[in-house]
Amino acid sequence: DLFLEIRRGHMEGKVSCVLIDEAQFLSQEQVLQLTAVCDRLDIPVLCYGIRTDFLGEPFEGSKYLLSWAEELIEIKTVCKSGKKATMNARLDADNNRVLSGEQVSIGLNYEAMSRKAFDLPSVSPAGWTVPDDLN
Repeated sequence: DLFLEIRRGHMEGKVSCVLIDEAQFLSQEQVLQLTAVCDRLDIPVLCYGIRTDFLGEPFEGSKYLLSWAEELIEIKTVCKSGKKATMNARLDADNNRVLSGEQVSIGLNYEAMSRKAFDLPSVSPAGWTVPDDLN
């Protein structure tokens, strides 16, 4: 329980701030616990992570952080195309795009891409495709 651990640490010696990296891997319950750290213990929590996986699907932690955060500050990344990168493509050892597998997979590489370069309709599990006359 993140709330209990942080509260315990705060009682032993003042906790000034909590920093969370790879926050996309938090659970809904952990994000809720961190909101209580802010609201009940008055300790700021800063979370860093990405919004979506290699198929453009939201991570659980990201979904709730984006929904419940009082303030969002985006750290911008640039795609090879020069446009703002908002998506993350999964690559194998030969830098070929990987379009299947578990949401969380260790040992693969990722490339930040603009949504256009990522070609979201071609990889999304949503089931919609761009009409042929527009491809």
